[in-house]
Amino acid sequence: MKANKRIYERFFKRIFDFVVSVIALAVLFPFLLVIAVLIKLDSSGSIFYMQKRTGKNLKIFEVYKFRTMRTGADRFQQVGVEVMKNDNRITSLGKFLRRFKIDELAQLLNIVKGDMAIVGPRPTLPEYLDQYEEWEKRRFEVRPGLTGLAQVNGNIYLERKEKSRYDVEYVEHVNLWMDIKIILKTVAIVIFGEEKFINKKGRSE
Repeated sequence: MKANKRIYERFFKRIFDFVVSVIALAVLFPFLLVIAVLIKLDSSGSIFYMQKRTGKNLKIFEVYKFRTMRTGADRFQQVGVEVMKNDNRITSLGKFLRRFKIDELAQLLNIVKGDMAIVGPRPTLPEYLDQYEEWEKRRFEVRPGLTGLAQVNGNIYLERKEKSRYDVEYVEHVNLWMDIKIILKTVAIVIFGEEKFINKKGRSE
């Protein structure tokens, strides 16, 4: 069983991620081009927001996002504090991009480069590393993902250790069927909104 998991994670998953991402970039290119133009028209600053993140085996890489906040807004961001949708640093267009997760589509480039996968623990900031306990660091055994098990089970409504439990669960059981279920649930969340999938305890139904 462990051998099958290792083969899937190291070989098939990487091929699948690369092929799907290249196709997605080709198909979505006109749409992404429109988004880039709208970002430039909406506010001053660059199209992309790039930030150092920690990936597989603690490798540091630059993650790409379409910019959704005003230039320099990250200077006022506290470590460990999630950016909520009512944050006044978010641009008018940025609210739309965040609601439908469009800002994350730039990370298809990270997937093609091999820094990320379609499914996996979300890439974390290097300055968060000191906060992780040893058991949580298992999340760095696989490539970080565009979406992940924690993201379809509460995401910003979860405490860090809750996210880590989902991340470690994913690492321990990664397989094709799990990836497909996470992708399908991510699509549902994008369409209907995260709030529709959150129960009173902050977890998805």
